[in-house]
Amino acid sequence: MSTATISVSADEARVAELVDRLLSEFPPAATDPATFLGAQFDLGLAWVHFDEGNGGLGLNPKLQRLINERLSAAGAPNPVARNPIGHGMCGPTVAVWGSPEQKKRYLRPLFTGEEVWCQLFSEPGSGSDFAGLSAKGVRDGDEWIVNGQKVWTTLAHLSRWGLLIVRTDSEAVKHAGLTAFVVDMQAPGVEVRPLYQITGEAEFNEVYFTDVRISNAEMLGNVGDGWRVSLTTLMNERVSIGGAIPPKGSGPIRDAVKVWKGLSEDARTPAARDELMSLWIRAELLRLTNIRASQMRKMGDPGPEGSIAKLAMAELNKDVYSFAVTLLGADGMLFPSGYQMIRPEQAMGLENPQKAFLRSRANSIEGGTSEVMRNILGERVLGLPGDVRVDRDVAWSKVPRN
Repeated sequence: MSTATISVSADEARVAELVDRLLSEFPPAATDPATFLGAQFDLGLAWVHFDEGNGGLGLNPKLQRLINERLSAAGAPNPVARNPIGHGMCGPTVAVWGSPEQKKRYLRPLFTGEEVWCQLFSEPGSGSDFAGLSAKGVRDGDEWIVNGQKVWTTLAHLSRWGLLIVRTDSEAVKHAGLTAFVVDMQAPGVEVRPLYQITGEAEFNEVYFTDVRISNAEMLGNVGDGWRVSLTTLMNERVSIGGAIPPKGSGPIRDAVKVWKGLSEDARTPAARDELMSLWIRAELLRLTNIRASQMRKMGDPGPEGSIAKLAMAELNKDVYSFAVTLLGADGMLFPSGYQMIRPEQAMGLENPQKAFLRSRANSIEGGTSEVMRNILGERVLGLPGDVRVDRDVAWSKVPRN
């Protein structure tokens, strides 16, 4: 038996023992969710590949799937539900780029959901061209003064902290002049306004910064590291959005099958059956691809496989729910949950196919548009020539903007 096999088996045994201990000492049915998740973090079972003391054990990330499956089967609370941006994107970024003090301060309450996080990247004038952003940070002693606007910020209205990228050097090329910070969403000068979507909900927001002061100690990495910090976040975002490994036949395709089973025999035409089977096969191919990508993923930043999963998921979800609404016929024009203009307590509550159909339109935009994903795959995976970029070596201040 190889040393590697022995090591993996020993790690699996260690993780299994810790899961047993967690479930024994903190029975999910009798334990407050925040208390349970705090205990999970303290045992190193939050992100198993993180450092010990910061929610992990320094082990292979593949072991996280074993942990999650056992905890889910036992009815344990899901740390992603209330804090999806924090768990899937901000937490991994703080783990890679944060100081020891930042990791100690932020990761545990982020994982338990006691402190919700948001991601402050996109701007009205720089969505897909993220590196062209214009929100500015100016050094003032031990602080930075931030002014600008961010947009499409999921759950900003609930967030305690935000992961913010601003321009700190206008004379550098656009990718080099960016810096990342943790920002207090309750600080003076931070204003959050709702953006209502076609579902009627304001899950998204726009955020304005007016002379907001941020301590230099809240910088992630160093001055000018903002682009590299953001790549860590974006790669994790694409894995978080598109890289889930659900059980076979679950998720959106399950909703479509449920609608199909509710039809009369006359309505179940051969053509519709063929389309349903085609969508089911695509869903299963995506699930298997995500399993393979998860097995290949190294500790640290995810690679371009996250863009593959994100692109496939976005286009599949739109097709699945378009099919489901078509099957519903005239009922597909109804909105059973009621068209309430509200600011939800969590992201993406999809109670029915009609609402899911509307919400899925955003899948090909959020986390990087499908067009951007195709460019990434073409250049980084297939090795195709890149787009013409005329501003690569030009200072940001010299680049024409609208």
